[in-house]
Amino acid sequence: MTATEAGSTSGAAHPAPMRSRLRSWLLEGLSEQSARHPGPHAAPSVEHRGHRWWRVMCLTGVDYFSTLGYQPGIAALAAGLLSPLATLVLIALTLLGALPVYRRVARESPHGEGSIAMLERLLSWWAGKIFVLVLLGFAATDFMITITLSAADAAAHVVENPFAPHWAAGAGMAITLLLVGLLGGVFLKGFREAVGIAVVLVSTYLALNVVVLAVSGWEVLSRPVVIGNWADALTAAHSSPLAMVGVALLVFPKLALGMSGFETGVAVMPQVKGDPTDTWEKPAGRVRDTRKLLTTAALTMSCFLLLSSLATTILIPQRDFAAGGPANGRALAYLAHERLGPVFGTVYDVSTIAILWFAGASALAGLLNLVPRYLPRYGMAPEWTRAVRPLVLVFMVAAVLITVWFDASVDAQSGAYATGVLVLMLSASFASAVAVHRRGRRPATVGFGAITAVFAYTLVTNVRERPGGIKIALIFIVAILVTSFVSRVHRAFELRAAEVTFDETAARLVDEAARLGPLRLIANEPQEHSRREYRAKEDDQRTHTPIPDDGHPLFLEVFVRDSSDFTSDITVRGDHRHGVRRLRVSGPTVPNTIAAVLLALRDRTGEVPHAYFSWTEGNPFGHLVRFLVFGDGEVAPVTREVLRRAEREPERRPHVHVG
Repeated sequence: MTATEAGSTSGAAHPAPMRSRLRSWLLEGLSEQSARHPGPHAAPSVEHRGHRWWRVMCLTGVDYFSTLGYQPGIAALAAGLLSPLATLVLIALTLLGALPVYRRVARESPHGEGSIAMLERLLSWWAGKIFVLVLLGFAATDFMITITLSAADAAAHVVENPFAPHWAAGAGMAITLLLVGLLGGVFLKGFREAVGIAVVLVSTYLALNVVVLAVSGWEVLSRPVVIGNWADALTAAHSSPLAMVGVALLVFPKLALGMSGFETGVAVMPQVKGDPTDTWEKPAGRVRDTRKLLTTAALTMSCFLLLSSLATTILIPQRDFAAGGPANGRALAYLAHERLGPVFGTVYDVSTIAILWFAGASALAGLLNLVPRYLPRYGMAPEWTRAVRPLVLVFMVAAVLITVWFDASVDAQSGAYATGVLVLMLSASFASAVAVHRRGRRPATVGFGAITAVFAYTLVTNVRERPGGIKIALIFIVAILVTSFVSRVHRAFELRAAEVTFDETAARLVDEAARLGPLRLIANEPQEHSRREYRAKEDDQRTHTPIPDDGHPLFLEVFVRDSSDFTSDITVRGDHRHGVRRLRVSGPTVPNTIAAVLLALRDRTGEVPHAYFSWTEGNPFGHLVRFLVFGDGEVAPVTREVLRRAEREPERRPHVHVG
C-alpha cells in the first residue's frame, strides 16, 4: 500500500467515529423521563429535596420581574398619560383573576404539569391531542417571544448606555443575536445551579429598582407641580373621570404582558421543598408553599408595576417613549441614568441585561419541559426530542428567525408576547372553572367563569388591535400540527408497547400450549362469540393456512382502547370460554399490540410463535387511514411490517400467516 493510499484510508476511517461522537454528544441524557434537562425548570433528581419557596420564587421572578425592564415603556406607549390608571386595571385582573386561577392550577397539577395537563384530561381521543397541540403552539409563542423580546430589550440597554463603545450604536440586532446565541451555547454546555443564580439576580434587580423608584418618588413628592401638570394634561385630554376609566378599561389589554410568569410559577413547582410528610399523591406542603410563592410574586410585582408606571409617566416626557426615543423599552433605566448618574445607571443596565438574559433561559427551559412531556408521548415527535441539545438547536434557529423578522424591536414583539400569555391564562381559568364545577362548588364556578370571560375579552381585544401576535401563534401552531402529523405517520410502524405483562391465567395458558410445541395464535375480532363461531373460525384458518392438525391454537383478541395514544403498557389477560383458550389485550392499535404480544411470547417461551390472520376486504388506502386514525384497518400486513422493523433477524421474527 502506498503512503497516499494509507492516508486516504486513514482519512476515510475518521468521519464515522466523529459522527458517532457528535451523535452521542447531541443525544446525551436522552431519557424516557420528561423535564430531565438543565435549567430553571429541570425536574429534580430523586435525591433532590427541593428549595424553600421564596428561593424558588426567584425562578418565577426572572421571567415575571424582568418585565419591569420594558413594561413601563410599553404601558406608556399604549395608554399614554392614562398608563397608571390602566396599570391599576391590570393589577386588579392580576390579583383578582390570574392569582386565584393559578392557585387553583397549583392544587390541580402539583407536579408542574400546568393548565395544559388539566385541559388534556377534559377531552379524549384525537380531540384532546389536537387541543393540546394548539395550546402548545401558544405556549411556544409565549416562551419563544420571551427569549427574543428579552434579548432585544437587553440589547437596547446596552446600546443606550453612555459607556457603550461607539460601534454599539445601531448594533441592536447584532447584540440581540449574540445574546440569543450565548443563551443557546450555555444550554448546549449544561445549565446548573439555576436557583442560586436566580436569587442573586432577582434580589439585586429588585433592590436597584427600589432605589430608582424611591428617588423618583421623592422627586415627585418634593415637586408637586409635576403631579399638577400630569393632572391638567389628563383633564385636557379627557372630559371626565368616568371617561378616563372607560379609556383605561379599553387600553389595558395592551399591558397584558405584565402578567407573564404565572405559568412559570406552576412549572417550577417540583423545585419547591414542601413538607417531610408530602407524598407523590398528596404533596400538600408543596401546594401550600407554591401558593405562597404565587401570591408573594403577584403582590410584589403589582406594587412595582404601579409605582413604576406613576414614576415614568409623571417624570418622562411622552415623546421620549416613542420608537427611537431614549426611554423606549427602558423607561426605568432612563430614570436611573437621569436621576442617579451614569455610574449607577450602568450598574442598573448590567443588572437589567442579566435578568433579561436569564428570563430567556427560564423560557427556554420551559420549552424543554413542555415538548418532551407531550410530543414524544403522542408519537408526534422523534425520540431525539427527549434530549436537550437537539431541541436547543431547533429553538435557537426559531429565535434567530423571529428576531430578524421583528428587527429586534421590543414594541413589535409585545403583541405576540401578550397573545401567548393571555391564551395560557384563558386556558388556565377555563380549566379551573371546569375543575371546581366537577366538585360541585357553584360559587367558585361562577367566579372562575367570570374570570374566564374577562380573559377572553382581553385576548380578543389584544388580537383585534395587534393581529401580529395571533399570526405568529398560528405559525407555531401550524408548524407543530404539520410536524406532529408527519412524525406520527413516520412512527406509526414502531412497536409502541412500553411493557407487556401476562396475568396468571394467560401465563398458565401460554405455558401449557408451549409444552406442546411452538405457539400458534389465531387473530380474532374481540367481540363475544359462540362456541360454533369459534370453531368455524378455527376450521377456516386450518383450511387456508398451514396450522398442523395436532396444533392447539390460542385465540388472540385486541380491544382498541384509545387510538390517539401512541405507547402504553399492555396486560394480556387469559380465559377459557366457548371451548377455546383466549388471550385478550387492550392497546392503542391492533397490529402494533399483536406484534408486541408475539415478541413477548417469543421471549417467554424461547420459540418463535406463529400468528394466523384473514385478509380484510376493502380499499388499501382506506385501511391505512383507518389504521392511522382508528387503530385497526388491514391488520396482517401492518403487523408483519411492525415485526420486521422491531426484529431485524428473520429467524427470530414471529411468523405471520394470512389466508
